[in-house]
Amino acid sequence: MAKNDDLRWGSPGENAVHICVDMQRMFAETTEWKMPWLPRVLPNIVLIAEAHQDRTIFTRFIPAKKPGQGAGMWRHYYERWEAMTIDRLGAEMIDLVPDLARFVPPARIFDKHVYSPWTGSDLHLQLQSAGVDTVIITGGETDVCVLATVLGAIDWGFRVILVTDAVCGSADETHDSMMNVYLNRFGRQVECVTTETLLNSWPGSARARLVS
Repeated sequence: MAKNDDLRWGSPGENAVHICVDMQRMFAETTEWKMPWLPRVLPNIVLIAEAHQDRTIFTRFIPAKKPGQGAGMWRHYYERWEAMTIDRLGAEMIDLVPDLARFVPPARIFDKHVYSPWTGSDLHLQLQSAGVDTVIITGGETDVCVLATVLGAIDWGFRVILVTDAVCGSADETHDSMMNVYLNRFGRQVECVTTETLLNSWPGSARARLVS
């Protein structure tokens, strides 16, 4: 596990946003994609979102509507995971977990059909036009959609803060390995801190809302 707990560049300040990755019912409830450790990190995500409701963006991973849909290899993906298509799951399963859905609005939702919220979207332009320079990341999974969110934020030049006790995966081994990668391989570009450290530096106050 990553052990660093230091905000190297100081307080995130007023130009930061909290991106909470894919904390949806289909990952919380009894499905083939259930993340067992989601309940452990959810209280910390709630604390961050509650303190910064108008600076929070919840991404949602939107599966194919039915088996076999999708471009290229995604079509084969949804042949394998046909139980996780919307027609099989029910549309309500793509919703945020209730503990987080209550923050929308003023928090907002950003839907994506692939792991990364930066691919095929103008998210970086939305953030840049709103003066955002720092992205605080929570959610799941540590080694899939969180990874894609972190790498995209790095590539676009945002300061990246990963909240270590507010991210989760489906397996301890890959979660722990990925946390060590964030700390060591990306140690100059990703600051790994706990929820307590983050909120002590970024406690929450009235903020200007992001441009919709």
